[in-house]
Amino acid sequence: MGEPKIAGKKPYTEKVAPGTYYWCQCGLSSKQPFCDGSHETTSFSPKKFEVKSEKYMSLCQCKHTKYPPDCDGSHRKLGD
Repeated sequence: MGEPKIAGKKPYTEKVAPGTYYWCQCGLSSKQPFCDGSHETTSFSPKKFEVKSEKYMSLCQCKHTKYPPDCDGSHRKLGD
């Protein structure tokens, strides 16, 4: 698997409603941090995750987190 495109160097932090979501792992989606199907031309696939109750989440946009889809601060280690 190749390297993902860095979609952003800050997490997407928003209140997320209950439901099933697909986090973009390739970095190509125009609906970051969520999947829009752009991975079809890559070896990546989206990461499915469930939200049971409304809550604030910080979702990774640099695509280097060790705990997808959650931001773990990996963006701080990336160059400019």
